[in-house]
Amino acid sequence: MHSAYVNQIATAVPPHDVHRTFLSFADKLLHDRRGHIVFRRMAERGQIDHRWSCLRPASAGRNDAVDDEGFYTLGHFPSTAARMRRYEQDAPQLAAEAVAGLDLGDPARVTHLIVISCTGLSAPGIDFDLVERFGLNPSVERTMIGFMGCYAAINGLKLARHIVRSDPEARVLMVSVELCTLHLQETQDLEQVLTFMIFGDGCAAALITSEPHGLELERFHAILSPGTAAHITWNIGDVGFDMVLSGQVPGGIGKTLQIGSGRMLDHRPTSSIDLWAVHPGGRSVLDAVETALDLPEAALASSRDVLRRYGNMSSATVLFVLAEMMRANPAGKTGCAMAFGPGLVAETMLFRAAGAA
Repeated sequence: MHSAYVNQIATAVPPHDVHRTFLSFADKLLHDRRGHIVFRRMAERGQIDHRWSCLRPASAGRNDAVDDEGFYTLGHFPSTAARMRRYEQDAPQLAAEAVAGLDLGDPARVTHLIVISCTGLSAPGIDFDLVERFGLNPSVERTMIGFMGCYAAINGLKLARHIVRSDPEARVLMVSVELCTLHLQETQDLEQVLTFMIFGDGCAAALITSEPHGLELERFHAILSPGTAAHITWNIGDVGFDMVLSGQVPGGIGKTLQIGSGRMLDHRPTSSIDLWAVHPGGRSVLDAVETALDLPEAALASSRDVLRRYGNMSSATVLFVLAEMMRANPAGKTGCAMAFGPGLVAETMLFRAAGAA
């Protein structure tokens, strides 16, 4: 049976760096002294320098809003409908920017299109926009992976692998687009306010075929951790999508990996893995993975670099890490990718770097 390869990954982010603006605005939401202290301490330790958003930061001197358009104004955060209208406006353009970074050859040869997002939905959606914008075959087979959270790109790659292994002529275009900054909440709950510190917008597009170059997709494994369903939740509310990211997440991830690492790595020792593409859900998440698997400090350098430059872009983030690794052209090296999300679930993937075309 033929193998499946990620031949290319291209990435895109919106033009506005909002990290410092978001931190300053989030601090205004917290009214108690302890909350201020904890938030500022965690922000200082977050190891994030930049996050990008479709929202332009508020001009200097404007203290009532986080952005110039007043999308987020104290006392007047937008409804879910308003957020979805903004998603419909900006997500297709960001997806198109990422896809434009790929060399698709003849776009009509793309046989399958997978679109991933947990931060917005509409119909007809991004898939139809991409078909028309890039001249894909009108009969291209389309699949939408929605609302799975940060690990959804691993599921997308798993699906792409199944497609290519069943049809070696298949050419799968996969697009993961997330506008996380459209779902900030006006709240004094510290755990929710911390989303102002972590999440950004981004998109990654990948081409998966049977052509033997790039990253060979070898094996996938999912680990569901019992009793952790409340650790990460993502629900549609009246004023956006409500995220709960419990402080117990890093510990839950650590226990999950300790229990499931044998099957995750196909019973290989961690020392046999050269490349670790770990979803940078936050500094504490990367620290938990590093500790649970007893990895050397340099093992997660690519993940930490993506976290520093972009923050957590939900499902797109692990593809940014893989793209960084592919640019280094690590031919012959073995790798393990993983991402975490609601469940609590770790979705993992073993891969081999096959080198450039």
